[in-house]
Amino acid sequence: MKIIKTKDKQLEIGKRTLIMGILNITPDSFSDGGDYYDIDKAINHAKKMIRDGADIIDVGGMSTRPGHEEISVEEEINRVLPVVKRLVKEVDCLISVDTYRWEVALEVLKAGAHIINDVWGLQYDNGEMAKIVGEYKPILVVMHNQNSKEYKEDIMLSMRKFFEKSFMLIDNNNIPRENVFIDPGIGFGKDITLNLEVLRRLGELKDIAPILLGTSRKRFIGTLLGDVPPKERCEGTISTNILSIDKGVEIIRVHDVLEHKKALLVADKIIRG
Repeated sequence: MKIIKTKDKQLEIGKRTLIMGILNITPDSFSDGGDYYDIDKAINHAKKMIRDGADIIDVGGMSTRPGHEEISVEEEINRVLPVVKRLVKEVDCLISVDTYRWEVALEVLKAGAHIINDVWGLQYDNGEMAKIVGEYKPILVVMHNQNSKEYKEDIMLSMRKFFEKSFMLIDNNNIPRENVFIDPGIGFGKDITLNLEVLRRLGELKDIAPILLGTSRKRFIGTLLGDVPPKERCEGTISTNILSIDKGVEIIRVHDVLEHKKALLVADKIIRG
């Protein structure tokens, strides 16, 4: 077991699998776009996820689904900042923000957020995000990503090289390595075949850092289940998460918190003892 401390909170990893509940403050996310766009609905849903067993709430203000519309930095801040400010005051839970823009990270960290979840692994800009994280020292999630689904070498080798670049930025900006999780970026720069290969071989990455896995309701699961819509992909999502726990996954990022909490109560007893 390991304790990670940040601000007024701490995260204990190793004892059981932790749940990050997804809170999209967007009109166009692939699964729940528009469901929690209203701030009161967002806060109420966050509180429900916490009651259901979420350890972390991950707030996102811009969809990163394939073909998403990029919004302005100002709009992203206007969406997430009021929610973060209220959550910090109203819930006893770690608050994460899903953003790759340093300007957004700066505002939410000043407001009390505990985690920055960067889908570009600190590599979207010229080091500005890394500087902000180095200054505030939140828990950090660096996700693997690329614009193309083509790989000129073994995908796991390519991912390791990507994370090496992320950790160069981490070290150069005095970000504590013990605060860092990696995310294999399922569905980002990967087709269904590559998604499945990465899930099979996740254990090859666990020496880098603890793993956060985000497969919730993703398209490849819908395809495997016979092209079912996002909200009918819960069971498939649970399968991916349970099978990944003994491969280094410490946090799962999900929409369906209660269902995963029940599954983990059994799976963790078997896998972690």
